[in-house]
Amino acid sequence: MAVREPLLAAEDTEGDEISRIPSPVDDIESNGGAQNNGCCHPNGGCSRLFALVFMCVLGFGSYFCYDNPGALQDDFIDDMGLSTSEFVQLYSWYSWPNVILCFVGGFLIDRVFGIRFGTMLYAMLVCVGQLIFASGAFNNSLWIMIAGRFIFGIGGESLAVAQNNYAVLWFKGKELNLVFGFQMSFARVGSFVNFQVVEPLYHYVNKYYKGYECLGIVLFIASGTCLLSLISSAILAWMDKRAHHVNSANNQQQAEEVVRLTDIKDFPKSFWMVTFVIVTYYVAIFPFVALGKVFFERKFDLEPSQANFVNSIVYLIAGFLSPFIGLALDKTGCNVMWAFFSILGTIIGHSLLAFTFLNPYYGMVCMAVGYTTVSSTLWPIIGLIIPEYQLGTAYGIAQSVQNLGLALIAMLAGLIVDMGGYLMLECFFLFCLGLALMMIIFIWIHDYMTSGILNMTVKQREIYERNRLAAEILEHEKLLAAGSMSDITPHDLLQPHSDLLQPHSDLYIRNRFLSRIGASIPSHVMNPKGLAYRPLR
Repeated sequence: MAVREPLLAAEDTEGDEISRIPSPVDDIESNGGAQNNGCCHPNGGCSRLFALVFMCVLGFGSYFCYDNPGALQDDFIDDMGLSTSEFVQLYSWYSWPNVILCFVGGFLIDRVFGIRFGTMLYAMLVCVGQLIFASGAFNNSLWIMIAGRFIFGIGGESLAVAQNNYAVLWFKGKELNLVFGFQMSFARVGSFVNFQVVEPLYHYVNKYYKGYECLGIVLFIASGTCLLSLISSAILAWMDKRAHHVNSANNQQQAEEVVRLTDIKDFPKSFWMVTFVIVTYYVAIFPFVALGKVFFERKFDLEPSQANFVNSIVYLIAGFLSPFIGLALDKTGCNVMWAFFSILGTIIGHSLLAFTFLNPYYGMVCMAVGYTTVSSTLWPIIGLIIPEYQLGTAYGIAQSVQNLGLALIAMLAGLIVDMGGYLMLECFFLFCLGLALMMIIFIWIHDYMTSGILNMTVKQREIYERNRLAAEILEHEKLLAAGSMSDITPHDLLQPHSDLLQPHSDLYIRNRFLSRIGASIPSHVMNPKGLAYRPLR
């Protein structure tokens, strides 16, 4: 899918003012395990396992239907008389709404709709968009199909945000990384199954219907997977509501940072360099898969079913390897080094496909392993660069820029194929990957010349964080011991109900210290009244 990577969850840690998201599990821990933890209890392992299953199924329909055009590329072009540049609009119009909605989708869930209604709403949009897309194919109307993909895109990416929000709410502090691995694997399985199932389904329906009517009926049948996701969203809403009632005695209003676009101006150069790598790398993966079927048929003389299988190897290997590569990276660290070799492996894969006639499996396996590893290395790097209270903004901006790049490159890729063929397209993808490789080298050098945290091993990173925390604690103690009262007069202390005599949070003390040394206080923490409060469960 356009952004097809799970959003990493950001948790706020700003002293007393910002609290973490409560989950059903937290209530057990806060009561010392006093609550009933049986298999049918919302806090029990069995309930959480069922929740995980429905969380995975929640995104299956959108991932399955996203690549319906890719699995039927030659059928779309032949049955509807489309050019390649017209065909790729079915992908670019998915990405266009997500240039904005990647940033605001989570905000709408948090502040407007709530997790339960918001998830069902986005699942409904996915369903409606796919049905409109299918009806456009059935009536041989490209503009109706584009409208359907636009609506499908509005729901699809925001549904991925909701999926990850559910994961944080239910599994925060409990196997969360493993849950994200399962979600990504299941998503990739959905994409792989699409490439294996849709083409045979088309040939079966083609016995009874011909041309674009056959195409429309196949897409209507595929929309059943979106209905499955909608049902899963309703079941998850019921489970989450039940968990809320069971644990309501321990739930409290919690404060959260308000996402502000003004945070962008404070992002360091390394964040924008990583975002550049994300864009230039992924534009060589998803548009290639979208157009890959015909490429394999023409260059390697494969049958449509064989071409679909080779084209879907990226998703198959990603689905299988994602949890294992994520675990390996958790043990080793060195994110920049892993990203460098992953991009290099992807370049080798594209080069084998472009300039040799070796079995295409070799090139696709190289590409798949590189893609899977990059997905597990690049996104966590942002978490090492950006403070936790800004992570939501950072990931939203990165994905918005990524969708902008995918929308533009998808259209450009179609024009390149129409005008210069697939060899020119592969050369263009190699150019993009070369830019990504050069930028990751710049990041490596920049990191080496600064803190070095991006390419540290896990143990080195732990030592670095301990030393940083120790320095902060020491500064905090110095501030409490001497520095915070030097500008206060006895008259201030003698005032009735003086605010200076009241206990204050770490956030207040930090802001006071920043004011005294002449540093500017970030706008998002200047006024606690500006913080948003909401019940999260």
